[in-house]
Amino acid sequence: MNKTAFHSADILIPGASADLSKWAVIACDQYTSEPEYWNAVYSTVGDAPSTLSLILPEIYLEEADSAQRIDNIHKAMDKYLADGLFEEHKDAVIYVERIQSNGIVRKGLIGAIDLEQYDFSKGSTSQVRATEATVIERIPPRIKVRQGAPLELPHIMILIDDPEDTVFSLADTSSMTKLYETELMQNGGSIKGWLVGAEAQEKIDAALSALADPDTFNKKYGLTDTPVLLYAMGDGNHSLATAKEFYEQLKRENPGKDLSNHPARYALAEIVNLHSDALKFEAIHRLVYDVDCDRLISEMKSALALSDKETDQYFAWYCCGSENKMFIGNKSSNLTVGSLQNFLDSYIEANGGKIDYIHGIENVRTLAEKHNGIAFVLPDMDKSQLFPTVIKDGALPRKTFSMGHADDKRFYIEARRITE
Repeated sequence: MNKTAFHSADILIPGASADLSKWAVIACDQYTSEPEYWNAVYSTVGDAPSTLSLILPEIYLEEADSAQRIDNIHKAMDKYLADGLFEEHKDAVIYVERIQSNGIVRKGLIGAIDLEQYDFSKGSTSQVRATEATVIERIPPRIKVRQGAPLELPHIMILIDDPEDTVFSLADTSSMTKLYETELMQNGGSIKGWLVGAEAQEKIDAALSALADPDTFNKKYGLTDTPVLLYAMGDGNHSLATAKEFYEQLKRENPGKDLSNHPARYALAEIVNLHSDALKFEAIHRLVYDVDCDRLISEMKSALALSDKETDQYFAWYCCGSENKMFIGNKSSNLTVGSLQNFLDSYIEANGGKIDYIHGIENVRTLAEKHNGIAFVLPDMDKSQLFPTVIKDGALPRKTFSMGHADDKRFYIEARRITE
């Protein structure tokens, strides 16, 4: 299964001795401002084998004891491997059905992404691309977790634009072996996973290859001789970028060595159809504080040519108990969030202040009052805009959208060796 950047992989699943309801833990980049969530996870897991022992929740990434936490992660990985906790499935692809907190089923395929076919830099034309700007400064702390680690666990979710559902329609669980089924903690819903057989893998690979056909791709988007974008990042952008940079470092440190078959060339990930009913794109709102609110609003009105005259770009801001909605006349991006972000970045660079990215309209309004700041409420992005915008403009502004609620993000279950 190797005609596109998505491959089968040697995937590790915990054996029958593990309690999957304690093993499975939500993506490490969630609840970064809510220690009570992670305290509850630690309380639930206790001393049981768990992916909680194998990840560093980002809420603790900048803590003074982060180096010790990373060392403990590596020791736990070694111990789980030595204890024979895992069952390894060679050349595997896993089909999953995640029942989200709202009861809707999200289908996914777990395999390995070839990092040679991924480039997160601005203007990339690789088959696998970032959908939002990658903040380079966020990569080194994450590489520290990967360095010396024998395993990786994925919270990476990658999207395919398959309106006819040619890929996932091939997933017939009646002909697959079920690997696991479990409830997920903290309102996470539940999940089931099946091993995809060799014949089904071939059919899925052929369907993905058909989506990657250059002529089909260009006709689909009304383009001419444009490099194919088959896999667009949904979640875990910086996680995949970290895997890429780790692999590139490995190549730099081993000049002349053939690393074409090295496990670190690949990153375990889940692919999902953009058109799944389970995927809802929700806006990520902006909170700006420690600024002169009146001055910021005055300069924003001028810079963006804000008015009541309707355009296709608009947002509302909430400050001091009042809310104002206006339309952007001077656009600097294909999307509302881009035009606003460009202004906020330049303003804060020149004048100081802080910006945070908040899920939920009521949350951002409440925080604006708490911090005496300004809440910027953005419209939801139509997910059909994703691929055309990335193809046209490159990566979107950071924190453009969120795929559903935090409860429904990926939970760690599968693992893969990344050392020889």
